Amino acid sequence: MRWWRHLFAPSVGRAFPPARLQAITEAIAAGERGHGGQVMFALEADLPLQALWQGVTPRQRAEQAFAQLRTWDTEDNNGVLVYLLLADHAIELVADRGLRGKVGEAQWAAICAHMQQQLRQGAVHEAVLLAIEEVSALLAGHYPPRPGSNGDDLPDAPQLLG
Repeated sequence: MRWWRHLFAPSVGRAFPPARLQAITEAIAAGERGHGGQVMFALEADLPLQALWQGVTPRQRAEQAFAQLRTWDTEDNNGVLVYLLLADHAIELVADRGLRGKVGEAQWAAICAHMQQQLRQGAVHEAVLLAIEEVSALLAGHYPPRPGSNGDDLPDAPQLLG
């Protein structure tokens, strides 16, 4: 069944036309003005056949994307990747080591649950915006904005994978 979902996954362009991608870019930038952390959004329509054959899970793919996109490359090690795999309807949040001990697994799981609820209602774009807003609120509680810092170690634009 998973193979079929990936073979016939909707295209990224259909699910996220340019105006929606721009709205996500703006939401990340606005959120980062309120905290000293970094948020990155990565989107993938489907996995390559080799990854499916190897049984790569959405979590494993999100961790690969975290490294590939260098989400860890921030001054305070406080980058967070919001990853969405359309074919599996999977959401993963990967946080850098600077957030360990500050944000509990239950808090990350709650954000994923809120996003999953929106996805079940067919509100894909709204789910992403909600996740960005909730991640930004968490980061603001632990990393207030620093005066004089441009606070933009990572790109705000969505990263399209695959």
